[in-house]
Amino acid sequence: MKIVLLGTAYPYRGGLAAFNERLARAFMAEGHAVELWTFTLQYPSFLFPGKTQYSEEQAPSDLRIVRCLNSCDPLSWVRVGRRARREAPDMLICCYWMSFMAPAFSTVERIAKRNGKTRCIALVHNILPHEPSLLDKCLTPLFIGATDGYVALSQSVADEIGRLAGRDVPRAWSPHPIYDHYGAQLSKAEACERLGIAADKEYMLFFGLVRAYKGLDLLIDAFGQVAAELPNLRLLIAGEFYEDEEKYREQIRRHGLEDKVVVHNAFVADGDVQNWFGAASLVVQPYKTASQSGVTQVAFHFEKPMLVTNVGGLGEIVHDGQMGYAVAPTAEHIADALRDYYTADREAAFTAYVRSEKAKYGWDKMTGTFEKVRNMF
Repeated sequence: MKIVLLGTAYPYRGGLAAFNERLARAFMAEGHAVELWTFTLQYPSFLFPGKTQYSEEQAPSDLRIVRCLNSCDPLSWVRVGRRARREAPDMLICCYWMSFMAPAFSTVERIAKRNGKTRCIALVHNILPHEPSLLDKCLTPLFIGATDGYVALSQSVADEIGRLAGRDVPRAWSPHPIYDHYGAQLSKAEACERLGIAADKEYMLFFGLVRAYKGLDLLIDAFGQVAAELPNLRLLIAGEFYEDEEKYREQIRRHGLEDKVVVHNAFVADGDVQNWFGAASLVVQPYKTASQSGVTQVAFHFEKPMLVTNVGGLGEIVHDGQMGYAVAPTAEHIADALRDYYTADREAAFTAYVRSEKAKYGWDKMTGTFEKVRNMF
């Protein structure tokens, strides 16, 4: 097939760009002709909460990436739609994660489909954001009304799509595949040496952008509850803060954890991801709300046990008591899981189970799900 992926890609950074580029490679490995169409402008700078939208990595040499869509310019939406109508890909995959993109994506889809050939299938990370507003409820129907079918990354999102559509739309879900491009697993000693931290401590890792819904405050409170019982335990926080860092620093001081927490307030480049996961014995995702998470699949790649809260699709992936924990989103439940993990010596058994589950999350499962949805028409 001829496939166009419309969404975030280089020169933009982050998990969404990494996902789209890896998905493009998976389709290419199956013999399809693939192009990534990305943004000339993704967000206006004043709407972007981070330090920069752009990657400092080298451009991928094996992918055809075309910068063509301005998220704020309706004339650009029409031009890209006409280009898609003219080039007539078999599938136009809109990589959807927030309602801000709904007007642009839906315009492109409506124009592209006029060729009578192109099927518009959405790859949906979130159909509604973790922190929804009235605007989301207004814009999301635009996208749903223009899209032919959907591939979600969790059952909960697939169900939500059906509810919002109000009809039985073609849809299926496939779990987030493993991010396998972050290099080999390091020994704990080497990872700690690279990070400049002591190798004789136990480390749990909170990884990724820091936002309110991700529940870092719950984890800090939980750590405060168990710190005296687990004197060798340390917390690594690696990711750029989209929240006020000082309120978390104050919480750390309030619990007396200043010498037990390492804070790295910066975007973690691809080449450095292996350092943080290599040092950790447990990856913690204490989210208050979720659909699914790419951090889980990085943990799978590095074969790390996980502690997640049982919200959205996280509990669908992390089997409680086998590869880690899926607990209620409270500090008390997180603290109980930490006590069990570090006092009952669960690491070896949980790691073995994570290793045995990795094969479930291949990229061929994701490409096959797109074919499944395409055949529903």
